[in-house]
Amino acid sequence: MRKNAGVTSTRTDDLDPAPAPAPDRRIRLIATDLDGTLLRDDKSVSPRTVAALAAAEEAGIEVFFVTGRPARWMDVVSDHVHGHGLAICGNGAAVVDLHGGTGNHRFVKVRAIRPDVALDVVATLRAAAPGTSFAVERTGGIHHELAYPPLHLDPAVTIAPAEKLLAADCDLADQPILKILAHHGELSPDAFLALARTAVGETANVTRSSPTALLEISAAGVSKASTLALCCTERGIVPDEVVAFGDMPNDVEMLSWAGTSYAMGNAHPDVVAAASGRTVANNDDGVAVVIERILAQYTGA
Repeated sequence: MRKNAGVTSTRTDDLDPAPAPAPDRRIRLIATDLDGTLLRDDKSVSPRTVAALAAAEEAGIEVFFVTGRPARWMDVVSDHVHGHGLAICGNGAAVVDLHGGTGNHRFVKVRAIRPDVALDVVATLRAAAPGTSFAVERTGGIHHELAYPPLHLDPAVTIAPAEKLLAADCDLADQPILKILAHHGELSPDAFLALARTAVGETANVTRSSPTALLEISAAGVSKASTLALCCTERGIVPDEVVAFGDMPNDVEMLSWAGTSYAMGNAHPDVVAAASGRTVANNDDGVAVVIERILAQYTGA
């Protein structure tokens, strides 16, 4: 057994991949998470997966990358967006056109969280979980508090208290807020998530995708699922025509919404419970395994 994202990873020889959707269900769109799902643990896209994605697009099936990543982290898959060039980023907070390449993406749709709501969430979590530190993800980059764990490959644009970063008169006010990130150094990831969801209630959408106690907070009603549903409606695609893949709690709504969904072999237990099927782990190309089976049904191979 391998470990990934804090949960057990299942090898190909430990688990039979779930079957492809029923032959009479024509699939029009594949929606896949990236980290822990499409990407291997080294953040690469395997040659087998590259070939499967290309074959799906060639067969007329759109592929949407649906991720918690910000647009500036999408270089890992920018060469594989094919025709439409769109990705859903920030757990549904933005639809981004990646055609311009790294650093030249264009926001097609933004579903921002209002500053006053964000401030309310920060105050609520400071009271409910003392010791929480915050970051603010805006369309122009990330800004965080001094106590927030820095990402060395993605330095903050600004370091200041969250209340200052979210103030109506701050220098960043013209940049929409995509999500708030909240980190706790002592609570377990699932305990922090449960506590925050109880405290915040319907004010905002709280989820997580990190193996650490790092929460991702979007506007109420904003999730991978709701933004994917909007994109599908624009294309005349219904849930039964969608296959989705994921591994962490921020994928649960999307997997529940799609007509067919797969938890990875390395998925969180909540994801396994939400999905209609299960495939092998990300390091064993679980997404490619299912895509190949879908395409084989259509070609009779």
